[in-house]
Amino acid sequence: MATRRKFHSLVVPKHPIASLTCANASVTSSTAAVSAEKEEVLPPLDVSEINRKSKKWVWKGYTISYLVYPEGNSDAAAVNPPLLLVHGFGASIAHWRRNIPTLAQSHTVYAIDLLGFGASDKPAGFQYSMEVWAQLILDFLDEVVQRPTVLLGNSVGSLACVIAAAESSRSLVRGLVLFNCAGGMNNKAIVDDWRIKLLLPLLWLFDFLLKQKGIASYLFDRVRQRDNLRNVLLSVYGNKESVDEDLVEIIRKPALDEGALDAFVSIVTGPPGPNPIQLIPKITLPVLVLWGDQDPFTPIDGPVGKYFSTLPAQMPNVNLFLLEGVGHCPHDDRPDLVHEKLLPWLSELPVS
Repeated sequence: MATRRKFHSLVVPKHPIASLTCANASVTSSTAAVSAEKEEVLPPLDVSEINRKSKKWVWKGYTISYLVYPEGNSDAAAVNPPLLLVHGFGASIAHWRRNIPTLAQSHTVYAIDLLGFGASDKPAGFQYSMEVWAQLILDFLDEVVQRPTVLLGNSVGSLACVIAAAESSRSLVRGLVLFNCAGGMNNKAIVDDWRIKLLLPLLWLFDFLLKQKGIASYLFDRVRQRDNLRNVLLSVYGNKESVDEDLVEIIRKPALDEGALDAFVSIVTGPPGPNPIQLIPKITLPVLVLWGDQDPFTPIDGPVGKYFSTLPAQMPNVNLFLLEGVGHCPHDDRPDLVHEKLLPWLSELPVS
């Protein structure tokens, strides 16, 4: 593996406008308007339809759930690269229910439940890591999709996509779309943020408590209660109307599975894994970064957010848009704003 270089985060002033369009982002307003209009008339996929149409793939002895939509390729989907949607912590395929119908008009869309989440296996005692998820993504592209693919990820799903793209030795990845990329598998990665430094003693205590089975079980039972989940989601979404009962159940139901507690403890207490600041310079693929400015987990004025804000001036392959009033999960929080930026970018990808 290449020697990692260290990049210092730079302070970037906040932008009062609705979205920050960087100098190398070429987007036409007419195309964006058409994209937004299309999105308004397409209802989200029903969660029951997602569950019914999801398929199974066996990876290293574990069963992985995934969706391909639509099942038959259109003419446009046959020409355009497929898309793979990778959810964040605690989420699953259904977290993309508001995006899949729009994206599937011109692309074959795949969505996957990472090991430990959704309907995928949650093996007892498994040691989760960012590298494991990145390898799962690469193997899925190789064995299931079998075409150069654009990866779209949210939070830790974004970071898994970054690692996969940086480590891919073949042309499996065509481009990257990152929604509020995480700095690590958990907050222990963000040691340069004064807010995390203040909380580090509490995080270490929390890690210690989670390693006590009885305490971990009690805390996890509290976390997955509907009212508590709803309050957490309301705190990380800018658009509170997007926090509906479907969303609460999308997060809650897999948390009731056997093995969900082990996954939660392993992910929260495990090593944070590779940092995107060391990985992004290795990537020459087209990259689109969409960042909600109301994210309490990876704020735009934190080390990771600041770093991504500087990239368009340093790397011509990177476009960034700051989405005002949007939280940690832009694709589900304000899908209309996301599609307005995403669809033109996808249409302008260079021919493979």
